[in-house]
Amino acid sequence: MKLLRSARFPAILLLIAAVAGLVIANSPIGHDVIELSHAHLAIPGTPIDLSLTHWVSDGLLVFFFFMVSVELQFELTRGELRSARRAIQPALAAAGGVIVPIAIYLLITAGSGFQEGWPIPTATDIAFALGVLAVFGRGLPSGVRIFLLALAIIDDVVGIVFIAVLFATDLNYGMLAAGLLTTVLFGILSRMLHTRARRLVIALLVVLAALTWVFILLSGVHATIAGVLLGLAMAQTPALVTRHVMEPWVNAVILPLFAFTAALVPIPDFSGPGVSVFWGVLIALPVGKMIGIAGLGWLGQRLVGTPDHPKLALGDLIAVGALGGIGFTVSLLLANLAFAADAVVRDKAVLGVLAGSVISAIAAGILLTLRVRHHRLAGTAVEEQTT
Repeated sequence: MKLLRSARFPAILLLIAAVAGLVIANSPIGHDVIELSHAHLAIPGTPIDLSLTHWVSDGLLVFFFFMVSVELQFELTRGELRSARRAIQPALAAAGGVIVPIAIYLLITAGSGFQEGWPIPTATDIAFALGVLAVFGRGLPSGVRIFLLALAIIDDVVGIVFIAVLFATDLNYGMLAAGLLTTVLFGILSRMLHTRARRLVIALLVVLAALTWVFILLSGVHATIAGVLLGLAMAQTPALVTRHVMEPWVNAVILPLFAFTAALVPIPDFSGPGVSVFWGVLIALPVGKMIGIAGLGWLGQRLVGTPDHPKLALGDLIAVGALGGIGFTVSLLLANLAFAADAVVRDKAVLGVLAGSVISAIAAGILLTLRVRHHRLAGTAVEEQTT
């Protein structure tokens, strides 16, 4: 279990799963596997009828978003985002890492009719980015990891907002209200776990969590938002314990399974429509993220620097910017949502995410290695990077 809670191993699993999905999709059995992933599985007596792929992206991925939300709650109350002074620098860097990739994507896809894919290159995959940092960044000052973590969490908040607002369809306000009500009840009950009726409370929490997912799914808001709501509502101590218990399963099963199903796309004909989407995402992730994060991060440190937060060197900020270009999990989800109605263009967007994320990871590995060497020569390296 310790291995699955480390930063390195889950990132390797994600990459292996994505490569496996892409290879299988383009093998002789690819068509059959893709057809199987589109097979539907319904819950009898309910209107819930999802394909196997959507059971992963709309069902299992809720646990990942719950974990992200719990981490966000912690950072907002006790971590690096607990005050405006602490949050402003990574927030500015995150803003740059959203605005610049959007601008690059829109510039490349201008006039193509596929501009709606602009949210795709805005995401940063926390698990993957921290994994690359753990492998190549041993010896870097601890401030680099802290800055990346804070930036990635803010970045995830932006992605969550995009998912909730941009991809809500045919809103059912009654179901949405029911989901919010069960969320409130979930939050209240989570504060009663210290009572003698602990087992009953846990059972009720499971029921309320399941009902929240059902209501949010049927409301027209993407079902992963249920995980966000529950993570923010839950009392912090039991939420952190729950996150700790879930982490190995999310890292070892849920995220690799999502990466596999999301990457299960045949390589399309690049002479057809949507080629600009591929190039837009491919360039916006590594280039846009690096420029935006390093540029606004550097500017933010000089405009709103604080004495208790040592400034990161520009070289370190550029390396963090490269790590930010590893979009992966959330970017893959955004690609599937943005082009849900056009499988050909969606596949090109997915390939753009995979290629852009790999380029970012390679660039980050090289830059981190150079920065570690620089800090060792300067005598500012630390003995071991936290994983």
